[in-house]
Amino acid sequence: MRLAAMAGALLIAGCQSIIPKGEAPPPPPPTTGPGVVQPGLPTDTERHRVALLVPMTGSNAKVGQSIANATTLALLDTKTQKVRITTYDTSAGAAAAAQRALADGNRLILGPLLAENVRDVAPAARKAGVPIISFSNDLSVAGNGVYLLGYNPAESIGRVVSYAKTQGMTRFAGLTPRGTYGERASTALLRGVEAAGGTVVSMQGFDRSAGSITAAVKKLPQDGSYDAVLIADGGRVAMQAAALIRANGGEKAKILGTELWNTESDIAGVPALRGAWFASVSDGLYRQLASKYRARYGETPFRLAALGYDAVLLTVRVAQDWKVGTPFPARKLLASDGFSGIDGAFRFTRNGVAERALEVQQVNAGSFSVIDPAPRSFAP
Repeated sequence: MRLAAMAGALLIAGCQSIIPKGEAPPPPPPTTGPGVVQPGLPTDTERHRVALLVPMTGSNAKVGQSIANATTLALLDTKTQKVRITTYDTSAGAAAAAQRALADGNRLILGPLLAENVRDVAPAARKAGVPIISFSNDLSVAGNGVYLLGYNPAESIGRVVSYAKTQGMTRFAGLTPRGTYGERASTALLRGVEAAGGTVVSMQGFDRSAGSITAAVKKLPQDGSYDAVLIADGGRVAMQAAALIRANGGEKAKILGTELWNTESDIAGVPALRGAWFASVSDGLYRQLASKYRARYGETPFRLAALGYDAVLLTVRVAQDWKVGTPFPARKLLASDGFSGIDGAFRFTRNGVAERALEVQQVNAGSFSVIDPAPRSFAP
């Protein structure tokens, strides 16, 4: 894998770069690393200018700061002298932030975080010939120079359904929330089951209220005529729905979840969810990143921080063959064998969406365990 050695070795050996508690970190190099943009950036003749567009103020500021901090860790770990990353705050307007980034000569944009921000940024970036590697997972904004690193729920659903089929399950049911996420989850379940050669026997929507969840579960077949049921929502809903499923004809059905469960350890304390399966990126290297992050910044990162770290690893890898002052070689993002980072192996499809190697985890009493590891690479 192109970045496998880099991702693993840097997180383990890179611990030398952690600032011990109680000591102030050294000042950053004058032309490297995220920071609030100041007028008149110095001329770069040996470094590539890369813009990081994330919210640094407002309601999503903590997420944006977490991603920005992770990019700093990646720069420190790679010890690169070829990339300069400057942070632009999207909270006051993503389009304006992009215009400033383009005026400053940045040849690649990492971010934005939200799909609506991508829509604001994309026209100017396309006109300037600058690719966007966004942290969104909204497939509607992908393509034509926009690449998505965000975790795709459809891929998670397809992976767990495929695994369930290998375990002899052919009849599936689904519980999906009303709204965009639920619509996409429903489509993913239908396509995943079809690809696996199974059948969807029931699909019920709900609006996340207790009464609506109860009503949806009661509409599922009461005779247990389904082998598995997908709860396409987070932990709170899963905990409510699981007990209802067990009490309403689904006591033997395998419960399936989505990538949302990966950060919701509370579900491991719910007896009705024991034995449930869900697919997600691996947390092995992320736990090491989180440990380094806490040591340096004194707080726990958001899970999305891994996307910032991996975006820098990818940029540094491409920068090895990227001449300063020339356009970013976006064609290299479409390498069929893909890349690897904190979240494991991934590659971009031609429509700009990150295809990820996912593992299947099982919910146990108090913990999760991996029952089907993620592939380490992609087939040619």
